[in-house]
Amino acid sequence: MTNNDILRSVRFMLNLSDAKVVEIFALTDCEVALSDVQAWLKKEDDAAFKPLPDVLMGYFLNGLIFFRRGKSEEMPAPSIERRMNNNIFMKKLRIAFDLKTTDIPAVLAKANFTVSQAEIGAIFRKPEHKNYRECGDQIMRNFLKGLTLTLRPTQPAKAAPAQATNTRPAQAAKSAPAKTAKSRPAQPAKAKK
Repeated sequence: MTNNDILRSVRFMLNLSDAKVVEIFALTDCEVALSDVQAWLKKEDDAAFKPLPDVLMGYFLNGLIFFRRGKSEEMPAPSIERRMNNNIFMKKLRIAFDLKTTDIPAVLAKANFTVSQAEIGAIFRKPEHKNYRECGDQIMRNFLKGLTLTLRPTQPAKAAPAQATNTRPAQAAKSAPAKTAKSRPAQPAKAKK
């Protein structure tokens, strides 16, 4: 996945304004313009779209860690990677959202995606380790989806029931007067007997 994809997903997941994204960058002493953030959030086919550089994505993810968990003077700031990949995205997001490696399969399960604990462990290994595994786009996409469903559980569910709820009363209202009108004359007839 691209840096822009991750930025868009995190922004939606946390319901962040563009100005708040600028503030998150600032937590790492990285100043970015609001216009740049807006360009990074555009779709690739938009003329105003700009790709988000790896170094700036590293600043954003570190800022996200500070934003979610607080900045500690006792702890050294996380390193800024010069080249980003899905494994680094996953590591930084795991730290930002205070997840253990064992929590990741549950997050993926929310997106109906199953991965073994061994596969997840391999993603978090160092690249030189013999069991290291690259994190594919499918795992990353479903991890972001699972995190979104964890943090905003009512968002996808609200749309479908609201439409169904609006449709059902309308149908019930159309059929209710006909039933009520038919039953009213029957009641007085029973009362006369």
